[in-house]
Amino acid sequence: MKLLVLGGSDFVGRAAVEHALDLEWDVTVLNRGHALPNPRVTALRGDRRAVDGLDALRNGHWDMVFDTWSSDPTVVAQSAAMLADRTGSYIYVSSRSVYDTPEAGATETWPTVQGPGEDYARQKVAGERAAVAVFGDRALVVRAGLILGPYENIGRLPWWLNRIERAGEVLAPGPADLQLQYVDARDLVGWSLDAAARGLGGPYDAVSRPGHTTIGELLQCCIAAARSDARLRWVEPDVLLAAGVQPWTELPIWIPPGADHDSLHASDVSKAFAAGLRVRPIQETVADTWTWLQSLNGPTPIRGDRPPVGLPAEREAAILAELGRAEGR
Repeated sequence: MKLLVLGGSDFVGRAAVEHALDLEWDVTVLNRGHALPNPRVTALRGDRRAVDGLDALRNGHWDMVFDTWSSDPTVVAQSAAMLADRTGSYIYVSSRSVYDTPEAGATETWPTVQGPGEDYARQKVAGERAAVAVFGDRALVVRAGLILGPYENIGRLPWWLNRIERAGEVLAPGPADLQLQYVDARDLVGWSLDAAARGLGGPYDAVSRPGHTTIGELLQCCIAAARSDARLRWVEPDVLLAAGVQPWTELPIWIPPGADHDSLHASDVSKAFAAGLRVRPIQETVADTWTWLQSLNGPTPIRGDRPPVGLPAEREAAILAELGRAEGR
């Protein structure tokens, strides 16, 4: 197979490149060249936002293209139009954020957000439409939810691992049995490339089944991976919210029980699993992410277009101290 990855140097794109190389595919990447080149791929240079950013793609032919673009959807439209006659399938990695307030059990048939806008959800759904407008049923729309694993440059799982390595008492957002639904980036790309090679198209929600893991299991896996003697101090959601803690951002991954939690962690993914999706155990995802973090020679890489995540150490200490005073400790 001949694969073109638009990007290919960070997180999901990097995982796609490595998976395809493991399959001994012929891999081409187009990016701005800010990362160290992989000698096993054909590296083309171009900024997709520039007028001439796609010029390097004018003569090639590929079996499929892999695209994770998440901002201006005209970039997706331009890429799809240029590649329409020279590429078999277009894999667009979208997001379950495109759904309009989904409820527990929602599937790919749930309504998506409508109208123009520059928010993440509307840009992603516009990116989907741009790919489908050109490729039709040759467009595979992969709606991921929470993506974890090595190379994560959002910082969610890396923050928890780094925090737990520092040990001491760790503010743990309850309840401990709160179910999580996510996908390891490697499982996401492995399934996507295989599905496109089999000729699948249309939208698929590509995350684990609900309850694949829990917040408690995830944090215990972090303790095991980092070989930390951290002590988890479980705190109920109402206490955290009263203290002004922001779910998802200050305590990454965690969303308290309720409609927002169900919209992210309770979707029906029967379609993708019937089409072969499988998600590895959380223990493996956490351990491999920790191994990757330990291999870095500098700080954890974070995308510049996303706000930082994590609870500042002084805020965590103040909340824990207040909890201790309330309990007479």
